[in-house]
Amino acid sequence: MNFTFLLKAYAKYRNNQLSKINPVQKQEEELLKLINSARKTKFGRDHNFESITSIEDYQSKVPPRKYEDFWKEYWQKEFPKITNCTWPGTIPYFPVTSGTTSGTTKYIPLTKEMEKSNTKAALDILVHHVNNYPNSKLLAGKNFFLGGSTTLIEEEKNIYSGDLSGMVAKNLPWYVKPFYFPPKELSLIDDWEEKINVFAKESLKEKISLISGVPAWMLIYFDKLFELKPEANRNLNNIFENLEILIHGGVNFAPYEKQFRKLIDEEKTQLREVYPASEGFIAIADRNYGEGLKLNIDNGIFYEFIPLDELKSENPTRHWIGNVQKDINYAIALTTCSGIWSYIIGDTVKFVDTENPRILITGRTSYTLSAFGEHLIADEIEDAVSTASNDINYSVKDYSVGAVFPKDESDLGGHLYIVEFGEKNPSAIEIERFSNILDRKLCERNEDYKAHRADGYGLKKPEIIPVESGYFADWMKSRGKLGGQHKVPRIITNQELFHNLKAFKR
Repeated sequence: MNFTFLLKAYAKYRNNQLSKINPVQKQEEELLKLINSARKTKFGRDHNFESITSIEDYQSKVPPRKYEDFWKEYWQKEFPKITNCTWPGTIPYFPVTSGTTSGTTKYIPLTKEMEKSNTKAALDILVHHVNNYPNSKLLAGKNFFLGGSTTLIEEEKNIYSGDLSGMVAKNLPWYVKPFYFPPKELSLIDDWEEKINVFAKESLKEKISLISGVPAWMLIYFDKLFELKPEANRNLNNIFENLEILIHGGVNFAPYEKQFRKLIDEEKTQLREVYPASEGFIAIADRNYGEGLKLNIDNGIFYEFIPLDELKSENPTRHWIGNVQKDINYAIALTTCSGIWSYIIGDTVKFVDTENPRILITGRTSYTLSAFGEHLIADEIEDAVSTASNDINYSVKDYSVGAVFPKDESDLGGHLYIVEFGEKNPSAIEIERFSNILDRKLCERNEDYKAHRADGYGLKKPEIIPVESGYFADWMKSRGKLGGQHKVPRIITNQELFHNLKAFKR
């Protein structure tokens, strides 16, 4: 039975709500509400929340912090039973994540209030879909969420750690369960390769209308589908005739876009980008790809934006929705109903619209490649790789880049790109062109890189090593990082890790 009429009724109600929101006023309300909720916690007492009546008060009393600061100052001593510390009550869940470059295991608090916030944001994805696709029959089929392990560790009675997707599956609202795939017994499979095989076989028995996941792992799942259904001619709509939407997030989509568009009939299936993090659901694309992601303004999250070049200063400028500017690379900091306060999550963004706030994700605060003073950021590298792949008409499935240091004084250093192309590897001539276009695009976007490349002054031209299909998946598996929320590191500054990737044998 098609229950999409219920979704459309909710979308009408939610659109009416959203149309009345003043982003500046709403963000101030959200912050003051959070402060009022936590005023009697240890953190609230330490920072005199009782006296805070404005954003200016808050920023004068609460400095920006990173995870390590919260862990050492507030969470480590009490973990796993953290009660009335940075949020009222006992924290029931801790999504486990690791710093992409540091490798540090992080236990991010997840409260019941944040679960409600995440659910509200997830429903907004469907609201935006219905707005853009008014003939939708989304709830006539199953919504497939390709997440990680749902096995949780009980750290103490009723306190769990594990993959965020496992916590989502454990606490699905009753009204979502009839439309959700995979069922619990399949979600419990820990081995990622077995999971993909089972998911592919079982999903063929369902009417799938939505698929969501990290792009690289979605492509592996799609490959398995096409193995089982070669007659589909690598077109997902020939397998799932009701497929309306592919939801992707977690990484820059530019290198994957061309490959995804080849797999669908765009008149039948939409691509929609989302920006979920372990700390909160931040933004959703409510328009076309490339037009920015709409910030979730009324979901128990207050956003601050620190210019990236000020991030290491003792007293950085802290912008918010009321005074951000377009086209500035900001480090994003969150204050949320999970009890994090001006928490620097490690991502960087730029605004494409400040009145109805929309952002583009530009990279990570730690994702810079500057072994020789070239100061490349992830957004510039992603753009250059995407431009080069489009030029030679090859899709890029995955890649990593790192520095190669000179062996002696007569040598120059440079960057090595290890690239897994989509369907087959380009020829040597095409690889050379890929390198040239990538190099040229980086020179256009980054003056420091251009200066270092001038006349071979400080950098060699980029070197490209193509690898066979499945290389990165096998490498991630060898590191115990296969599937789910694990992402291939784009920029690798750790030389030991980069050497491990270069030397990896399948």
